[in-house]
Amino acid sequence: MSSIPDDFKIAFRSGNILNQIVIINIVVFLTLLGLQIVVGLFMQQGALLDALTRYLEFTPLTGQLIFQPWSIITYGFVHYGIFHIFFNMMFLYWFGHIITGMLGQNKILGLYVWGVAAGAVLYFVLYNLFPNVALLGGAAPQMIGASAGVYAVMVGAAVLQPNLRFSIIFVGPVKIKYIAAFYIVFSLAGVNGSNSGGNIAHIGGALLGYLFMKQLQKGNDWSKPLVSFVCWAKSFFKPQPKIKVSYKNKGQHKSRTKTDTRWTSGFSSKADKGQEVSQAEIDAILDKISAKGYEALSKEEKQKLFNASKN
Repeated sequence: MSSIPDDFKIAFRSGNILNQIVIINIVVFLTLLGLQIVVGLFMQQGALLDALTRYLEFTPLTGQLIFQPWSIITYGFVHYGIFHIFFNMMFLYWFGHIITGMLGQNKILGLYVWGVAAGAVLYFVLYNLFPNVALLGGAAPQMIGASAGVYAVMVGAAVLQPNLRFSIIFVGPVKIKYIAAFYIVFSLAGVNGSNSGGNIAHIGGALLGYLFMKQLQKGNDWSKPLVSFVCWAKSFFKPQPKIKVSYKNKGQHKSRTKTDTRWTSGFSSKADKGQEVSQAEIDAILDKISAKGYEALSKEEKQKLFNASKN
């Protein structure tokens, strides 16, 4: 029986991008939480933790942003409070399933990452153009959270399936276009509030989600550059295939691999055939994940996939 960490590993390695985004957010949150606890045991001031998060959170201050441009994306994977990450990941998972069910997993990557970036860009522009926003942000207007990416996914799902209904407690079935509209209006009302940066980022993410889906309907897929980059980056971490040398000597087949110094004869055909069947099973499991999701796998299929991932 696989454990919870094993299930997380399988879900992450299975190629389900929605699960991967959620897992990355959770891992970052737990890592920062653990550091906060450890630092708190030895120091009264959390200077080390503050220094670390400062390199991940987004700031609209030009003098700081030019030295950490990566924060335009990394801030969207950082959360402090448990309720902050819980509701962001819950909404991302709900609306993300609508996207993946109809358009596949790659569109989630584009919506989320470009939504996070759009939220940061809009906040940067408004903060530096309008004095009231700068006044509300104050001297430390840093921003964290996945909300801009979540808003992009939510609006993207609303454009894709506007009349799909979600059941809300104490309310009943509500069309997701009304849910998206409610949260957008709520964010617009909060632009002049204490969380002006976050609400501006929400609007930027929502606008990106709308434009993303409209362009996709015209045949322009904004997720392609990101997917190509991720595939290119993953290629550096893929293990090289084992090199197998075989030859015939006096009617017997002998084979040797770089990682195995034992010689075999007479059984290479059976071994190869068994290996092909095993690979075929893994391919079938991965196809099932792509079609129905990881949750559709049986315990035996999950275990086979986990065992294969360790090889």
